[in-house]
Amino acid sequence: MSRRVVAGAKVFDGTGAPARDVDIFLDAERIDDVRPHSDHHPGLEVIDATGLSVAPGFIDAHSHADNAPFLDQDDTSKILQGVTTEVVGNCGFSLAPVNPKYRNEHLGRVAMWRHDFSGTTFADFLADTDKRGYVTNYVPLAGHGTLRVASMGMDDREPTAAEQARMAQLLDEALEAGAFGFSTGLIYPPGTYSKTGELVELAKHLRPGRIYASHIRGEGPTLLNAVDEALTIGEQSSRRVMISHHKATGKANWGATKQTLAMIHDARRRGVDVFQDVYPYIAASTYLSTLIPPEYHAGGRDATLARLTDEEELARLKERLATQGDGFDNRLLAAGYDHVLIASTSSGAFEGKTIPEIARALGKSEFDTLVHILVSERLTPTMIIFLMDEDDVQRVMRDERTAIGSDSLAPGAGGKPHPRMFGTFPRVLGHYVRDLGVLSLEAAVYKMTALPAQIFGLDEIGTIAPGARADFVAFDAASVADDLDWRDPIREPKGIAWVMQAGVKVVERNRYLGVRRGRRLKPR
Repeated sequence: MSRRVVAGAKVFDGTGAPARDVDIFLDAERIDDVRPHSDHHPGLEVIDATGLSVAPGFIDAHSHADNAPFLDQDDTSKILQGVTTEVVGNCGFSLAPVNPKYRNEHLGRVAMWRHDFSGTTFADFLADTDKRGYVTNYVPLAGHGTLRVASMGMDDREPTAAEQARMAQLLDEALEAGAFGFSTGLIYPPGTYSKTGELVELAKHLRPGRIYASHIRGEGPTLLNAVDEALTIGEQSSRRVMISHHKATGKANWGATKQTLAMIHDARRRGVDVFQDVYPYIAASTYLSTLIPPEYHAGGRDATLARLTDEEELARLKERLATQGDGFDNRLLAAGYDHVLIASTSSGAFEGKTIPEIARALGKSEFDTLVHILVSERLTPTMIIFLMDEDDVQRVMRDERTAIGSDSLAPGAGGKPHPRMFGTFPRVLGHYVRDLGVLSLEAAVYKMTALPAQIFGLDEIGTIAPGARADFVAFDAASVADDLDWRDPIREPKGIAWVMQAGVKVVERNRYLGVRRGRRLKPR
């Protein structure tokens, strides 16, 4: 491969500095030099980027594309946005380790992730993904929920001393195999059954600089307590904390991010190393079954389905969903049935429709329709739920320690997924930078590159500097946009001119060139 130069662009180096008129010299997979722009490059192959902005390849700080290597078709949802690296294993979900004794419970939890991994250990899992290859660079976390199922199934109780030790052993093995840290999903069973002390003890097994990433215990009425718990875990374990997709849900709680960000800033002054990520939309997306209180999930999928077909249990559930109750973040009550859109189902039924629309077609009540969808699809449906306020999104986005993450769900699940899967990064650059002026362009690039690289300890990526890996995105700052619709979300973003990984173009003119150039990154 001849020596090359990317010339003529406005270059954002990822550090938060304004763009510079510089040329980037490449030697194979790495940046050889960065010099002031010149029109003369004798003997070099010139990649003309005149009129474009060039930045380091974007880092998705919160992804659920754990299964992407297992898909027959390459998952291009992120690479077409300019994302060259994804952090996976979030919200307490990872595809390993697996205890054969509890394999059915595990598979019930990760039903949306289509894969054929049949091993048991985290090392087995990474060996399998390495063999299959990566579209984007892969940064894995170990999921606490997965560790807990492998140690004690889906029981709604505290672990015994032996079970706590087993979780710690499995975490140690995952960290040794290549996990960058571990994540929790404290609204998802079995994470919701855990106590703070259990998580503190596990976090102490992280080496300094490794990450504890948390989908906290609640983002509605319990938000302040949930943030306080995440900060407590960081403080008591002396480990880095990432608060995942930070938000305030439900109209009664809008504006609460003023208080949570103040709490986070105060914790930083006390020495807690804490960050957060955000996605640029006012709707969330996850399993439809999360609308059901945690106690209905105890024992696993079959036990939940049995409860949802028992008349007495259903009567109690209907009453439970009509009130907030203690300790349950009742998002259905906060949003209302009309703000729940079915994104995907195993059968393909109901996709792209709200619960009231489905209820009218079925001739059922909204509650009976919810139960019908969950039972007939065996708890697999995903939803989009509208319950956030734009002011909170912008407030969190502006914070100096906020990275950008898509929180997009597992690829390959079909249906009509949240537009964040295809448009998160162009939307930040277009809507929030160009249209609204929430961030400067250099600040937005920093939140997508050098900042997440710092948070997760990712060497050789995230900046444009000599010696760094040649992962770039070139975009048109005047036209970059997501241009997606909630009921028609699957299309390429606008304004991404090309994407380069390890010195090779992998996207050009919205077309993926079909070369898996990603790699699994290794912790320091």
